[in-house]
Amino acid sequence: MKSCLSYAMKSEAKKKVMSQNNIILTTGTYDLIKDHVRRKKVTPQEEELLLSELKHATQVLRKNLPEDVVSVNRKVTYKDHNTNQEKTILLVGPEKVKVSKNKISVLSDEGIAMVGYKVGDLIEWPAKKGHLKLEILKVEAEA
Repeated sequence: MKSCLSYAMKSEAKKKVMSQNNIILTTGTYDLIKDHVRRKKVTPQEEELLLSELKHATQVLRKNLPEDVVSVNRKVTYKDHNTNQEKTILLVGPEKVKVSKNKISVLSDEGIAMVGYKVGDLIEWPAKKGHLKLEILKVEAEA
């Protein structure tokens, strides 16, 4: 019972953090995530958090997206605080995933957690495979 209460408190804390740090999404990424939630491809906790993030998100055209914001077709270097490892991935649409080449879907656990956040942000996310704690170190446009 204690772990459920602990998880609920973490979820509540995440919601408070998100309302202070609104994410920035391209209109295409916004629509993709909204459709993903609508199709019930996420857990109830993720659905609640994503709907809150989408409600407060700033939508921009791709050409107006700040360079340091995580988005589709951007190379992202992040630190996984659970494993203490750094990883570099290319965030792609779900149809272009190639895990062997570190091309990870924006709809994956890591993608959903980081999209819209910027360099320096530390994100805690209740993913399907366990609680994520990721810090965005670097964001680059695809070469």
